[in-house]
Amino acid sequence: MFQKLFIFIAVLALATMACGFNIDLPKRAQPGPEVVDKINLDYPDADEVNLQLSFGAGEMTLSPGGSALVDGTATYNYKEFKPEIVEDGGDVQVKMGDVGVNFIPNFDDLKNEWNFKLGDQPMNLTVESGAYDGTFELGGLSLTSLTIKDGAAKVDLAFSEPNQTEMSVFSYSTGASDVKMEGLANANFNIFDFSSGAGDYTLDFSGDLQRDASIKIESGFSNMIIIVPEGVDAVVTVQSGASNVNAGSGWSQSGNVYKQEGEGPTLTFVIELGAGNLTLTK
Repeated sequence: MFQKLFIFIAVLALATMACGFNIDLPKRAQPGPEVVDKINLDYPDADEVNLQLSFGAGEMTLSPGGSALVDGTATYNYKEFKPEIVEDGGDVQVKMGDVGVNFIPNFDDLKNEWNFKLGDQPMNLTVESGAYDGTFELGGLSLTSLTIKDGAAKVDLAFSEPNQTEMSVFSYSTGASDVKMEGLANANFNIFDFSSGAGDYTLDFSGDLQRDASIKIESGFSNMIIIVPEGVDAVVTVQSGASNVNAGSGWSQSGNVYKQEGEGPTLTFVIELGAGNLTLTK
């Protein structure tokens, strides 16, 4: 995915030369020795805890089982990537260092990895990233809200166990990415809001559905797979004139509305696709 950045820089350089201007493009920085920082952040003494993880390029792994709010390591080979900690009352932010506009790493040798375990006390979690690979296991946490914003990403996210508290809103916005999410019913959300650019997306709503939930999905030219287990009551309204919809067995259709009969709480979807393919399956 990092090749896209270099292609963009090359195109910009050629365009500049064609216009007769001379611009000294920044030179690529060279990696230094590998550094491993331990990250251990206690819970703030506040009624509400807001944890924000601000990452750039590299790999991020999140999992439960932390002995504190955040417990883990940051491994990097550019001093500019050294994480910074900002705390203000109940707001805690872990952010990648400010690399500046003239900093271009050598991506062939880049290493920037966050491997964090999160604690199980209630929190609002926000993850903001650029072009990166993410592996998130969030089952068993107590997330009161979850917000994820990223660029060109490859993300595998799972709730293998139920979220231990009711989640008001789960919001995920991404660019041109490859995202797979499993066990979404275990997230225990009231509202799930997903928006994306072009890409491949698999949203699996398996798990323990405890209440009615609303899901809004907006995507550009993409391949979208929605998995709803058999026996779960679901209503899907597709608002798109340029996409192909493939509904598997167990789904009935009336116009642009697709239904799967089931018992218990209901999943209500509104899906807007610019173009592409939508698959409803179980």
